[in-house]
Amino acid sequence: MKVKDVVLEMHQEINTVADKVEYVEYGIPIIQSKNFTKGYLDLEDVRYLNKEDENKYIEKYSPHKADILLANIGTIGKSYVIKEEQKFLIAWNVFLIKPNREKVLSDFLKYYFDYLASTHYFEGLLTGGTVKFINKAKIGDIALPDINIDKQTQICNLLCAVEELIIKREKELQLLDELIKARFVEMFGNPVDNSRKDKVELSEICEKITDGEHGSVARVPSGHPFLNAKHVLKNGRIDWATITYVGDEDHQRIYKRCNPVEGDILLTTTGTIGNVAIMPKSEEVSMDRGITLLKIDRKKVTSEFVAELLKQPSIQAEMGVNVHASAIGHLFMNKVKKLPAILPLMESQVEFTDFVRQVDKSKAAVKKALDEVQLLFDSLMQKYFG
Repeated sequence: MKVKDVVLEMHQEINTVADKVEYVEYGIPIIQSKNFTKGYLDLEDVRYLNKEDENKYIEKYSPHKADILLANIGTIGKSYVIKEEQKFLIAWNVFLIKPNREKVLSDFLKYYFDYLASTHYFEGLLTGGTVKFINKAKIGDIALPDINIDKQTQICNLLCAVEELIIKREKELQLLDELIKARFVEMFGNPVDNSRKDKVELSEICEKITDGEHGSVARVPSGHPFLNAKHVLKNGRIDWATITYVGDEDHQRIYKRCNPVEGDILLTTTGTIGNVAIMPKSEEVSMDRGITLLKIDRKKVTSEFVAELLKQPSIQAEMGVNVHASAIGHLFMNKVKKLPAILPLMESQVEFTDFVRQVDKSKAAVKKALDEVQLLFDSLMQKYFG
């Protein structure tokens, strides 16, 4: 049995529509793959359809409850089951799949797509030139596990229960991050307030600001870890799982100029601008130019204070307006050095740092619980679909 055997309809017609419509500030949202996640549709960053086009397209193209959205460009294979009836259209990078629910449960098909995505299966289906995508025929030809509806129901109930625990743990981590942000604002206020008397430029609280290697570097199977911007995550962690390595000669050359050590600040300045991490205790690592290294003056500021300062919306906005417009946005080092900062009393910074470290202990416990539940979820997915 294949996907095409268990769906009533699968289309992308809105691909052509989306290029012809005019957008407005409010109206019917057009959903892209970036807007759907595990538990909900994130409508913070969407475009809206004007009233005339709404009347023209909404009846034909609007998804309905239990339909499946599947990304065919970008994060290939990312999927979402529509939870409730609401008016929206899909963008050019999304398949709309209407399952025949007498043959397959929407959640079952979604979990199967998730499993295939985790194994990089969809990458083998890609076609196209500069922009890679999956066409409808290849999605339709995907073979499905031969599992009856009753068994599908049992599998989905179990996977859904575990996934809800994952979402709960992720939400707890988010709330703990928001707690730190709220504490920063309570203690230090808005760092770009013109009435402040403790305003300085970022370079004034750093001993050194530099970036990583500008040229290409040969990778080796093992050696010194080589970080780039994608390894510094929005949540402040470093993704060590996808690290590549460089040889000792290249590392020593790069490290001589750019030498991150425990407590230094890493700021992404290429592509995704403004992700911040505190360098943990680790072996020596090299970096490319997508990360700017801030060696703070530890007599003036603490690592936790500077990291949270750089995450503040007003500072992030300053980074945004200074990004050099190109195919891949870049925030140059001279702009980083001139970013606004503040220099409150060290006593207050230490109090904030102690608070952050206490919250981090709670985050570590939640992260451990999250990892355990995620491991259970992955093992169940392998059991049912592997």
